[in-house]
Amino acid sequence: MPQDPTERRVIVTGPPRRAGRTSGYYRPRTEIDEQTTLGHTYVRSLMRIQLRTGLTAFAVLALLIGPLPLVFAAAPDARRLEWTVLGFCLYPPMVLLARWYVRRAERNERDFVRLVEDR
Repeated sequence: MPQDPTERRVIVTGPPRRAGRTSGYYRPRTEIDEQTTLGHTYVRSLMRIQLRTGLTAFAVLALLIGPLPLVFAAAPDARRLEWTVLGFCLYPPMVLLARWYVRRAERNERDFVRLVEDR
């Protein structure tokens, strides 16, 4: 006995696996590849945030190292102080600053890729 089409049940458990692309499908990667105004804006925003990160690291480094000649000039016969400051007191903050810069730059790039990649 054939089933009546009105009695047939359809169970939907989730979104369709293959969604057809519509003509208005938005892809930022295409915008960047075709060098449109929007793609240029995306790349410019990445470059701006990377520049801001680099300038921040440079400013912290300049504030850390800049006053050292004044400190060394204040104590003219303190060679031991100079080597102590340069060797032990300056190296750890510079390593931490470099580590911060690399992590921040990688995070900026990850965020940009997440924004641009196809969904």
